[in-house]
Amino acid sequence: MASVGKILRRTFLIGSAAIVGGVAFGAYYVSRPAANPLKPGKGQAALSPFVLIDQNGVTLFAPRAEMGQGVKTTWAALIAEELDVDLDQITVLHGPAAAAYYNSALIGEGLPNKGYDVSDFQHNLGETLGVLGRTLGLQVTGGSTSMKDGFERMRQAGASARETLKRAAASRLGADPAELKTASGYVIAPNGDRIAYTDLAVDAAGLEPVDIPLRDPSQWRYLGQTQPRLDMAEKVTGTAEFGVDVRLPGMKFASARINPKLGGVMNGFDDSAAKSMPGVEKIVDLGNGVAVVANNTWLANQAVEAIDVDWGDAPYPPETDAIFAKIAKAFDDAPNSTMRDDGDVSVTPDGAAEVTAEYQVPYLAHATMEPMNATALFTGKTLDLWCGNQAPTLIRRHVAGIANLDTDAVEVHTTYLGGGFGRRGELDFGEIATKVAMALPGTPVQTTWSREEDMRHDYYRPGAIARMRGAVKDGKAVLIDGKVAAQSSVHQVVGRYTGLPGGGPDKVLVEGFFNQPYAVPNYRMSGHIADLKVPVGFWRSVGNSYNGFFHETFMDEMAHAAGRDPLEFRLELMKSEHAPSAGCLEAVRDMSGWTGQTPDGVGRGVAFTYSFGTPVAQVIEVVDEDGTIRINKAWIACDMGLALDPENVKAQMFGGMMYGLSAACFGEITFAEGAVEQFNFPDYDAIRMHTAPQVEVRVLETNRHMGGAGEPGTPPSMPALGNALFDLTGQRARSLPLINQFDLLI
Repeated sequence: MASVGKILRRTFLIGSAAIVGGVAFGAYYVSRPAANPLKPGKGQAALSPFVLIDQNGVTLFAPRAEMGQGVKTTWAALIAEELDVDLDQITVLHGPAAAAYYNSALIGEGLPNKGYDVSDFQHNLGETLGVLGRTLGLQVTGGSTSMKDGFERMRQAGASARETLKRAAASRLGADPAELKTASGYVIAPNGDRIAYTDLAVDAAGLEPVDIPLRDPSQWRYLGQTQPRLDMAEKVTGTAEFGVDVRLPGMKFASARINPKLGGVMNGFDDSAAKSMPGVEKIVDLGNGVAVVANNTWLANQAVEAIDVDWGDAPYPPETDAIFAKIAKAFDDAPNSTMRDDGDVSVTPDGAAEVTAEYQVPYLAHATMEPMNATALFTGKTLDLWCGNQAPTLIRRHVAGIANLDTDAVEVHTTYLGGGFGRRGELDFGEIATKVAMALPGTPVQTTWSREEDMRHDYYRPGAIARMRGAVKDGKAVLIDGKVAAQSSVHQVVGRYTGLPGGGPDKVLVEGFFNQPYAVPNYRMSGHIADLKVPVGFWRSVGNSYNGFFHETFMDEMAHAAGRDPLEFRLELMKSEHAPSAGCLEAVRDMSGWTGQTPDGVGRGVAFTYSFGTPVAQVIEVVDEDGTIRINKAWIACDMGLALDPENVKAQMFGGMMYGLSAACFGEITFAEGAVEQFNFPDYDAIRMHTAPQVEVRVLETNRHMGGAGEPGTPPSMPALGNALFDLTGQRARSLPLINQFDLLI
C-alpha cells in the first residue's frame, strides 16, 4: 500500500482552510509524525514510542487499555514477532497520554459504508484517514479496533527496532548488518557470538530508525497461535493494580454524591451531620453535588449520604413511560439518516404477504464490576491522575481545564480497568476526582463512587423503539422498511468531549440496522433521533446492541410468515451478498446439529449480526424445567478474517454473548420522579454460573479484512435468545428484558 503521505498528496488537501491552534494546516499537518513521548534516561533507548530497551530488557508501551480483552498480550506478540524476543521477555506498560498513541482505526470505522461490502480501495482509504486520529488526539480504546489499529504499527515498531539494533551491533563488530541474525533478544554474529539487545541499547539510541519490510506470515512464531495471558499471574495473585488499588503516601479517601435527577442542579445542602462524624476531613461543593473527604472510603460513603441536599428537577420527563413517549415522537420528524434505501419500499409487491412489528428495548447501565474511581494529586502547578480509563488524552485535556493547568502539567496514569464496556471512555470520574483534590492541594485523594452512585449516574445505553414493515413472497423476503428511534450517543459524547453540540447523520444510531448482509431487493432503514436529555453514551456494541435485536427478531418473524426454517431463510438471502457471513450461519448450523425441529420442552433460536467488521452467528437452546426456563446451550461462529490469538477471540465471543444475555434477560434502567430506580446488582441482575449455557465457539478466517472481537459477540445474543423462547413457547418477545415476559431461571 502506498504511504499515507503519498495518498494524501494525490487525492486530498485535508483541512486546507482549517485553523487549529491559530495555524492553517493541510496534508503535512495531518500526516507529520507525532513526537516520541518516551524520555529515556541513562542507559535506555526509546527506539519508537512503543519500544524502550534498557539493562532490564524490553518494555512495550501499549497505547490501548487492558480491560480484560487480552490486548496487552496480543500487542506484545505483535512486537515480539518482528523484534525476535520471547514473549516472556517483554514487560508491558500502558503508554502515557500522548498524540503518538492515537487510534489509527477509529476514523475508518466512521466512513459511510456497510462494512462487509468495502472494496480494497475503501479499506485503504479508511487506513489512510486513520492518521487523523493523531490530529484529533484519539488515544482511545474502543470500537473493537485495538488489533486493527496495532496489527501493522506494532510489527513495524518491532521490525524497525530489530534492524536498528543489528546496525548498532554491526558497527561494533565491523560487520555487514545483512550477515547478522537475531533471536531471543540477541544479535548473533556469523561465528556464533551473541550480543544482548540490552547491551546495544545505548548504541542503537544514536542511530536513525530503520524501515524494513515485514515478515511473511509463514514465518510467524506467535501470531495466529494462542498465547498465555501476560496479565494472568497478576490477576490471580491479586497483585494487578486497578484504579481502586492505588495507594500513595498520605492518601485520603473521598466519595461523591451527584443529583440523582440527572442533569439537575443542586439548590443547596446541609452538611452539619456529616461534619460531626469522626474521621471526616472536608466537605467539597462540586456544583451539581457534594463530596466528602475522610480517612477511609467506607466512612466517606456514610458521611456523604448523611448530607441533606435540595436537588433540582431533571431536564427530561420524570417517568419511564413519558420518556418512551418522547422517543416515539421522534418518528414524526424526518429521519436523521437513511443509510440504506434499495429498490422501492413504498409499495408492497403483488402477491406478497406483509409483516409488521414494533419493538422496544430499555436503557441499560454499563454495570462494571469496579465502580468509577480516580486518584488525584494536585499541587497547584501540576496534577497527577491515576485511573482506569479508555481515553487518556481526552481525560487529560478535560482535567487540565478544570485545574486551570496546561495539558503538559497533567500526567495520566492508566491502571487496569475492572470493566469498561465504553463507560470508562467518559470523563466524569476524572473531573470529580480533580475537583476533590483541588480542595486539598498537596494531598493525594482517591474518590470512589458507591455502587449505588455508579448505577444511578451512568451514561446509559439509550432506550430505543423500532417500527418494522416487511413482505415475503415465494418463501423469500422481498421488502424490509425499518425505522429506529433513540437518543444519539454520538451527539452527546461529541458534546462532552468538545463542548460543542454534536450534529449530522449518526451512523452509530443505525449500525446493525442498515448494514446487514441480506440480499433483499427493496430495503430501506432509517434512523430518527429523539430529543431527550437523559445522559447516554457508548455501551458494548453501541447501536448494534439494540438494532441487532430489532433486525434479527424481525427476520425471524418474516421467516415464520414465509413458512421457512429461520436459519435457511437467512442463509438463502445471505449467500449471494456476503460469503463469510453465510459461512458463519453454516458453521452454527453444523455445530448445533440444527434441523429446524425441536422436541417438546426444548426451543432453539438463531440470530446473526455483522458488526465491527466481524460477522457473528449464534444458536441458543432453552429448556423448560417444570415451568422454569433455563438457557441450556449456545453455539457461536465468527469470521475474524485473521485471528491473531484464536483462544482469546473465543473468550471475547463468549464474554460478549454473556454480556448480551445478561441484558436480554434482566437489564433495565427505569425512572421515577426523574431518578433511576435501580440501585445495585440485586436490582440489575446478570447471568450467573448456574444460569449460563454450555458454549462452543468456532473462529473462521475467510473474511477479507480483519474484524474486531471485543463487541461483535453481544448483538446476536439477544435476538437468538428471544427467538429460542418463541420456538419453545410460541410467545414472541418484542421487548426486553425477557424476565418481564418469561419465567426464567434466576
